[in-house]
Amino acid sequence: MVKQAKAQRILTHDQIWVALDRLAARAGLSPSGLAKRAGLDPTTFNRSKRVTSDGRERWPSTESIAKALAAAGASIDGFARLVDEDAGDGRSVPLLGFAQAGASGAFDESGHPSGKGWSEIALPTAEDGQAFALEISGDALLPAYRDGDIILVSPAAPIRKGDRVVVKARTDEVTIATLKRRTAKALDLQALDASQAARTVAAADVAWVARIVWASQ
Repeated sequence: MVKQAKAQRILTHDQIWVALDRLAARAGLSPSGLAKRAGLDPTTFNRSKRVTSDGRERWPSTESIAKALAAAGASIDGFARLVDEDAGDGRSVPLLGFAQAGASGAFDESGHPSGKGWSEIALPTAEDGQAFALEISGDALLPAYRDGDIILVSPAAPIRKGDRVVVKARTDEVTIATLKRRTAKALDLQALDASQAARTVAAADVAWVARIVWASQ
């Protein structure tokens, strides 16, 4: 019985990483923000670092966890509680890298997460049960979003002029922009980089559009 009880307490790769996501969220940070505050390379806790290029699971080091706990003002007991915390507490949402968002099958026709490749992240605000998160990679969306930032996207949230939105084209192209105007026939979009020209996308070419309701900074 003792051996069985111990076996049940073995931590999994996903549990450790989800707990780190929750630790960052409690501190009001993205995983990269937590790593930076802890004095680590900002990409240490990024989703791309959790699995090697050949598919092997990569675990965070005990040193990096200790530094993250210190940076967040948390104890090891508190971290253990984050490991055990029910994932259905309303703060955990599906997570996908923005670079993978354009892959066929990543979303259903309504713009909800679908297929493989999704993981989970805990965020400080995720009341919408349909919401999902995207992790920014690279510098293409500077200065609005940096590499490693997390954006929370809500398909159910009303969209107004001036909102930042994620637009999925029927060709599977995914764009982040500011909505200038929306009519029955077209979307007028302004690139996040104000120096770039605005563009108009025909409504018939849009699979779905959803508002960004939160972003880690």
